[in-house]
Amino acid sequence: MKVELDIPDTTLSALRQAPAEFAACLRLMAAVKLYETASLSQERAAELAGQTRQDFVIQLSKLGVSPFQGVDDDLAMLSTLP
Repeated sequence: MKVELDIPDTTLSALRQAPAEFAACLRLMAAVKLYETASLSQERAAELAGQTRQDFVIQLSKLGVSPFQGVDDDLAMLSTLP
């Protein structure tokens, strides 16, 4: 599926990015946010970003997003068990 967006030239200039570079960045940022909000699995988010799962996990780390979504909640629940 192909999605088209109209991006102002001033945005690309401000970011100092070529259109293809900006498109890759936008895909990554969307994938990270969708993963962070548990809308996509890590595997599907990596696919959206156009990366391997391993490379996607590295990007998550660089962006300060935990690759272990839901682990904190699971650990907290376990600590309340008798």
